[in-house]
This record gives sequence, C-alpha cells and structure tokens, in this order.
Amino acid sequence: MTTPLSRRLMVVLLVTLLIVGTGVLAVWFLQRQLIYFPDSEPVPSAVEVVDGARDVTLHTEDGLDLDAWFVPAAEATDTGLAVLVAPGNGGNRLSRADFAKALSRRGMAVLLMDYRGYGGNPGRPSESGLTADADAAAAALEELGYPPSRTIHFGESLGTGVVAALQARTPPAGVVLRSPFTELADVGAHHYPWLPVRLLLRDRFPVSEHLAESDVPVTVIYGNRDSIVPTALSEQVADEAPSLFERVVLTADHNDSVMFGAPVADAVLRLANDVG
Repeated sequence: MTTPLSRRLMVVLLVTLLIVGTGVLAVWFLQRQLIYFPDSEPVPSAVEVVDGARDVTLHTEDGLDLDAWFVPAAEATDTGLAVLVAPGNGGNRLSRADFAKALSRRGMAVLLMDYRGYGGNPGRPSESGLTADADAAAAALEELGYPPSRTIHFGESLGTGVVAALQARTPPAGVVLRSPFTELADVGAHHYPWLPVRLLLRDRFPVSEHLAESDVPVTVIYGNRDSIVPTALSEQVADEAPSLFERVVLTADHNDSVMFGAPVADAVLRLANDVG
C-alpha cells in the first residue's frame, strides 16, 4: 500500500533525477564551451608586434586556412632549431608574443599557432580539429626549413595534449610540456567531482598515453600551486615519461607571469642545446 509519505518521497526522487539528468545533458551539449575559451578577435600582423616576424598561413587537411606568426631566431644566437608553440585553451597568439621574443633571443625560431576559432581564425575547436591544426603547423614549419628533426614541440596546458599527440605521429627533436595533465578527464574530475566526467567527455587529450612509448626527450614544467591543472597530475606526467630530460618546478600558479617568462624559455633552450 502506498502511503502519502512514500508518494512524497517518490516525487522528490523523480524531481531530483530530472534535475540531475537535465544537468548532465546540459554538460554533454555544452562541454566544449567549458573547455575552450577562444579570444576570437583578429590580431595585428606579426611585424607590428615582433620585429622581423611575419604572418604565415596554416592549411589544414579539412580545408581551413589558419593565421599564425613566424618569428625568426636572433642571428647572433641562432641554434638552427625552431619551436612550435601550441597554446592553452584561452587567449590568442598576441598574448604569447613576449614568450616568442624570449625564445627568439635565445636562438630559436618560433611558430606561434592559433587554433581554429582563435585569433580571428575560422572553425570551432575540438580535439580532432586541434589535431589537424597541429599537423598543419608542423607542415608549415617544414616548408620554412625546419623539419621535425630540427623542431621542438612546446605545449602549454591544453596544448600539452596537442603536442603529445603530434609527437607520436611526427616525432620531433624534443618536447616541452608546460603544466601538463595525464588526460583531460582527470582535470575535469578534479574540478567537477559530482559529474561523471569520464563518461561524458568527448575530447580526451590523453597526454600520458601518447608519451608512454615515446623516445623523444621531454621537459616537464609546472607550478607548485597550480589551481587549474592540479600539480599532482603534472608530477605524474613527469614521473611516467620514459624519456624525461628535465623536470622544472616553479613557485607559481597556472597563469602567473613566470609561467610565460624567462625560466620557461631557459628550459626550452637547455633542451635545444642537448638535442641540437
């Protein structure tokens, strides 16, 4: 026999399930808006921002033309290597200009790419889309005279997932991972522990999986108080990397200026000097 109390409990349960289900569906459909935060505003031409730089176009396999910047190495310190910079999930290449200058002064050419949907580029970001964008960037660098054997892949935060996959397809001279995660689902589970993130997530970016059988030298850089990518995840990437060249731990949060500054550029140069 159903009592008034049991009926009320059933109603509460059904309402709760409806609310939770609606929330899960909303996360499923809106998840990429929780991952990618593109600054879609057009950026100036490269030479307006960095002396000697020039605009280049990346041609993706799915038919997009993406704007990027190429910054040549300073002649006095030229190492003969280039750095492909795959940025994180926010901003655009304009916000990485100072980092490109720092690498150039240290003798490395730089390709500052912007993903689809970023920096005035067409398209919408996704894991498969960023994969195609990175392939186009590597191809553009080769056309500029820097084959993979003369290239270092640098990934920042979400970009670590991009370059970890790229190095598995097209092994470079070295890889630098700044604020890496083991896989994106681990970051999501940390920030949204009440959601079934591993079941819902479409874009996975499995960094550790891509590195597991790689013999490419890897430098891992992370902050010891990262509030976005938990420090423990970056530590795990470094611990498990089979060809770890160097681990650099900075006293910093995820987006502190030092994470885009001289200590990071110096670490890239140390790897370049070792593999060059």
